[in-house]
Amino acid sequence: MKVLGIETSCDETGIAVYDSDLGLQAHALFSQVDIHAEYGGVVPELASRDHVRRILPLIERVLNDADLAKCGIDAIAYTRGPGLIGALMVGASVAQALAFVLKVPTIGVHHMEGHLLAPMLEENPPAFPFVALLVSGGHTQLVAVKSIGDYELLGESVDDAAGEAFDKAAKMLGLGYPGGPVIAKLATQGTAGRYRFPRPMTDRPGLDFSFSGLKTYTLNTVMGAKDKDTFDLQTQADIAYAFQEAVVETLAIKCRRALKQVNMDTLVIAGGVSANIVLRKRLEAMATKLGAQVFYARPEFCTDNGAMIAYAGCQRLLAGQSDKLGIKPKPRWPMVELSRV
Repeated sequence: MKVLGIETSCDETGIAVYDSDLGLQAHALFSQVDIHAEYGGVVPELASRDHVRRILPLIERVLNDADLAKCGIDAIAYTRGPGLIGALMVGASVAQALAFVLKVPTIGVHHMEGHLLAPMLEENPPAFPFVALLVSGGHTQLVAVKSIGDYELLGESVDDAAGEAFDKAAKMLGLGYPGGPVIAKLATQGTAGRYRFPRPMTDRPGLDFSFSGLKTYTLNTVMGAKDKDTFDLQTQADIAYAFQEAVVETLAIKCRRALKQVNMDTLVIAGGVSANIVLRKRLEAMATKLGAQVFYARPEFCTDNGAMIAYAGCQRLLAGQSDKLGIKPKPRWPMVELSRV
């Protein structure tokens, strides 16, 4: 089965072709980072308009790269939610229109399930069951995964997600957008021990996260340095280092708790923040001590992409699932509502 995957949940237009027998055939991505950078975050209307401009040329490009004619598409998978309603509408509309013309089935994919399954695209994929840490711009969740669609939410952020916290901390430091990569780069020049930020909600039981207090602590530290006229490049780097350490250690502590709680020895990390090298190394060290393994996707499949949507959709299509014709995006969509495969 050859599945065309379409991802338009936020600020990246991702297209891919996945073959159930041969694997990923081609993929392409257009990122809107430059469009939104001057605003310090995603502007929904600008995101939707750019998806309209990019989606059809990207589909043509990917089909050409895969040496596949439109009539060779067996099904279409698209991101149904969660995400920005306007952005989701673009992908859903194009997917359903193409499917109607080609007379092929469609499947609306949950964006976070796509991230969760992205490591399955690698040569050495994880085996079920496992604990998944989903860390993206809008989500921070720990999920026990027994099989595709069999998910138990173990914990989630009660306020800002980790990715949002990185973006806001970067803005406080006068850095660019998105915040994760710029803070990670600056942190390599930071001095360990000059600042120590709190590890939120690690001093109590449970697997939920909270990063709003860490954001406030960062702001107070920045303002304090400015008041003392010590807010130079080295101070920025030291704050970036301390902030990243706090987020990474908090995530590692919660992952260790989750693995022990559900008695599993496999951890999958997925989503944009999973590309952070310090986070990967810290989780690998933690897992080694527990006798566990850590799996993640290559960096290009950590951020939003069409390949993960094509793969996730293909698995559900192979199980006999498909959508009725209609455009029904779900900007809010708890993953635990998904059916099992």
